[in-house]
Amino acid sequence: MKQRISDKDKLKIGIVGFGTFGQFLAKRLVARGHQVIATSRSPYEDIARKIGVDYFQDLDDFCEEHPEVVLLASSILSTEKVLRSLPVQRLKRNTLFVDVLSVKVFPKQLLLRELPPEVDILCSHPMFGPDSGKGSWAGLNFMYEKVRIGADPKRERRVETFLKFFRDEGCNMVEMTCEEHDRQAASTQFITHTVGRVLGTMQLRSTEINTKGFEALLNLVNNTNNDSFELYYGLFLYNQNATDELERLEQAFDTVKKQLFGRLHDIARQQLFPTVDTAGNGNGALAPAPQALPPPREPLALPSRSRDGVESGSAAPTEAYSASKTIDV
Repeated sequence: MKQRISDKDKLKIGIVGFGTFGQFLAKRLVARGHQVIATSRSPYEDIARKIGVDYFQDLDDFCEEHPEVVLLASSILSTEKVLRSLPVQRLKRNTLFVDVLSVKVFPKQLLLRELPPEVDILCSHPMFGPDSGKGSWAGLNFMYEKVRIGADPKRERRVETFLKFFRDEGCNMVEMTCEEHDRQAASTQFITHTVGRVLGTMQLRSTEINTKGFEALLNLVNNTNNDSFELYYGLFLYNQNATDELERLEQAFDTVKKQLFGRLHDIARQQLFPTVDTAGNGNGALAPAPQALPPPREPLALPSRSRDGVESGSAAPTEAYSASKTIDV
């Protein structure tokens, strides 16, 4: 009885895309007793054999093994091409398709468009990878959305068995829509990868006087730069919220930069134009030092001329004439 109950918790899972992440998941699945088969563009027979996975280079042979679950673990950029090349007609009609891409709206729309309506669809995202999840998965987030599951107890149990694998590994199970995932991931995952790659471009190196904060930055650089640029580019290209977050990051950097140089400008002005105490009472009220101005010019007293040509108030016309000539000159 225990053996029969245990067998119900085991699935035959086919992994499409047996790269780093596909191998990472396969090891845990095999350790939990699931039967795993795999296929990929590159030959991974030796690696698969060591893990305990049956490997099929030919897609037709892979599909004719009739896995209960087809897990898409290819790169974001190649997922559409891989899915279209898969001979789905050789699979069972109620096969469960699961994607584990880092973006969610794109695969959701792709699977709904390309797969026949009788196929079940589960979109998921393990929010960790070979580096961050190389130890325990306890407390690590696993996001999922049951996009399309047939109204059949066996099909519903199959989905729950697949999710139970991550739950038993200690993951924090987060059920949300793919749209909400992409909105939140743009300000968490994409920004994290962006900052990590920017710091990686700066070629930060460990020093003899590292602080805890600097150690955290080095860990961020290592975790993000170990992933391929193809993954990072996919996070940008296939998440419509990524562009907005990138612009917000640029604006935030410009704001901080202006604050720094603005403070520097104020200090420079204070050094060029020192301040003094204008009140003279020692209360520290400072004002710009007065500048030495040139003495004002003496006003010119221009005489007023009467109708007959003689200045009023003048004793002698010749003196007035002489004064007016001097002014003209």
